[in-house]
Amino acid sequence: MVSTGSSAPATADLGFARLDLDRAARTGDPEVVFGAGKTPAQITAALARLHEAHPGRAVLATRVGAEARARCRETLPGVDIDDAGRTVRLGPLPPPRGRVAVVCAGTSDLPVARECATTVAVFGAEPDLVIDVGVAGLHRLLAERDRIAGANAVVAIAGMEAALPTVLGGLCGTPLIAVPTSVGYGWHLDGLTAFLTMLNSCAPGVVTVNIDNGFGAGVAAARVARQAVAP
Repeated sequence: MVSTGSSAPATADLGFARLDLDRAARTGDPEVVFGAGKTPAQITAALARLHEAHPGRAVLATRVGAEARARCRETLPGVDIDDAGRTVRLGPLPPPRGRVAVVCAGTSDLPVARECATTVAVFGAEPDLVIDVGVAGLHRLLAERDRIAGANAVVAIAGMEAALPTVLGGLCGTPLIAVPTSVGYGWHLDGLTAFLTMLNSCAPGVVTVNIDNGFGAGVAAARVARQAVAP
């Protein structure tokens, strides 16, 4: 059932959720399904209804568990699934405007980086994934400096002591979004150590999202990149 009150945005009432069908018209991007806490049936139903409402544009679900991903493969024709990033995409990607360098410090940060890269693509920019360039081997990062600095936006993803965004902030003036991850030894407090490091960066221009929030960083970075390139 779709509600289209005279002043209220159009919604699709699925019983367990009321999908915001007007979000793309207001913000430029459709609603995204957050898969954590939802059943496989709920995730597939929400994605199918969003795809029906936006047939020419990709719709996305994040934090989708293994059982739900399997159900999506079985029931949603043409679905694109990233098992590492735990994302499910349905429908065609928009033509990309601008490029986002998604830079992760280590392979252990890759699930967050993959979530971010998929989000960037769904939200209309080109993701450029730069993997395993943490500052413990600074030469690896310096070798990619020009590639990263040439992007329209940068997402820097790191756990441990999370120095990557500060170093990148000192190497290039590209808009930079830092993502702390819950990766580390001992008393890293599930990413709180990395989060506080990024919040206290001495490099100007570093902004930080919540722990493991590759999705939020990807949305922000894609919108920055889109604005940087004329349609």
